[in-house]
Amino acid sequence: MDIYTYKTMDGVDLAELIRKKEMKPKELVELSFQQLEVVNSYLNAVTHHRKEKALKEADQFETKGGELAGIPILLKNISQALEGEKLTAGSKLLVENVAKHDSNLVKRLRNGGLIVGGHTNTPEFGLKNITEPESHGATKNPWNTNYSPGGSSGGSAAAVASGIVPIAGASDGGGSIRIPASFTGLFGLKPTRGRTPVGPGAGRQWQGAAIDFALSRTVRDSAVMLDLLQTVQAEAAFQTPLFPSRYKDEGEKKWDKPLRVAVSDDSPVGTPVSDEARKAVRETAEWLEREGHHVEKIAPKIDGVSLMRQYYLMNSGEMSAVIHSLEKGIGRTLTANDMEIETWLLNQAGKSVSAAEFSLSLGAWDVAAAEMTTFHETYDFYVTPATAFTAPKVGELTHSAERKGELIEAMEKADKKDQQQLIYDMFLPSLTYTPFTQLANLTGQPAMSVPVHVSKEGMPLGVHVMASKGREDLLLRLAFQMEQSALWEGMNGNPWYERRR
Repeated sequence: MDIYTYKTMDGVDLAELIRKKEMKPKELVELSFQQLEVVNSYLNAVTHHRKEKALKEADQFETKGGELAGIPILLKNISQALEGEKLTAGSKLLVENVAKHDSNLVKRLRNGGLIVGGHTNTPEFGLKNITEPESHGATKNPWNTNYSPGGSSGGSAAAVASGIVPIAGASDGGGSIRIPASFTGLFGLKPTRGRTPVGPGAGRQWQGAAIDFALSRTVRDSAVMLDLLQTVQAEAAFQTPLFPSRYKDEGEKKWDKPLRVAVSDDSPVGTPVSDEARKAVRETAEWLEREGHHVEKIAPKIDGVSLMRQYYLMNSGEMSAVIHSLEKGIGRTLTANDMEIETWLLNQAGKSVSAAEFSLSLGAWDVAAAEMTTFHETYDFYVTPATAFTAPKVGELTHSAERKGELIEAMEKADKKDQQQLIYDMFLPSLTYTPFTQLANLTGQPAMSVPVHVSKEGMPLGVHVMASKGREDLLLRLAFQMEQSALWEGMNGNPWYERRR
């Protein structure tokens, strides 16, 4: 197989070649590293690789019968730990940190026969919607290297979009799978809270806002990954009943009756939305209507600004806890020079958050979840842009040294209320690009970004679809149908591979 053919095939196809003994896992791993060596010098998607170990594992591979067994995969450099390999979370403080054991998700992947090639770039502690950590440098978008692939799973998105691997590990705490999927023309599914493994040593991530999964080029690769990864963990804080059938089989199913679909192209926090994003939603709505479904322009009755404030308050508390833990381990008080500005400000603001305020903040998530439950009693899906704009330029959303100094000084002078306002204002330029994805994280619902639009400038932009909790099957069924339609444009135009029809 040549490298071009490798880049046009998805994980299911590649694994089928292994089962038929038409390819060996080692050959696929070699092709993966061949592509990595071509593109990573300027994309900076992969921060650490384990080529020799991966080749050895591939050479000793014994089929385990899984539908993705034998194919190469990359992991996200936060929460997806691989024993004996570096796991830095994009942090300067953790550049030499080595994982002591596999995470439960990684165990499941390896038991399924996937071969890990290394870890992908991520912003410090996964806090941003771009991937430009000071510790590892900026990741570039394969569609145009002047632009970001997004974040926080930006390294994984760049790796998949450039053809290094067909699937890469990712996680999503505020849109970190769906945002880079939108910016790089990939399919990005965030499963229901509690659907995929957590830990060991933790029963939740970001109080349930964050979940680990993957990014892929095709819907069926994500469907098969969900078949492999779905679980009910006794030790997990959140549990979702197992889906009794195979997600992969949703592509063969039809709708029993026309769908009711709610559509909105307005930002939930009142920020601007580009004409390109509105066009993507309009074209999707028109396609749904041609398919015989009922489409209504309506949004749930949720105060988006208030909910984002609750999200940032949680972020503040979580990062303060992380820094407290790091200080205990390192044995000294950390300073602003030890971390990036977002981490530092969240840490400082978190010190002022009371237990009562933190509890009330999480309660606001539950109120939103109840509203969405009622909303989905009428509407099967809620459709919006995945991102309000196509990808920002590299460096556009990274604060200058002067601005960092201003923010540190302002935080030192601020009272508790002003601290939270400073956090909101600091993230507002980033939030303006990506205001649609956080709702699903706070309510725990499944959601996806589907690559349906390419802008006049040649950059992709996805459409976002939410369903009620536990209904990834409905999302995947819709995605399968969209993938087979003329609507699916996200793969076209990518300079690294062509969409196979």
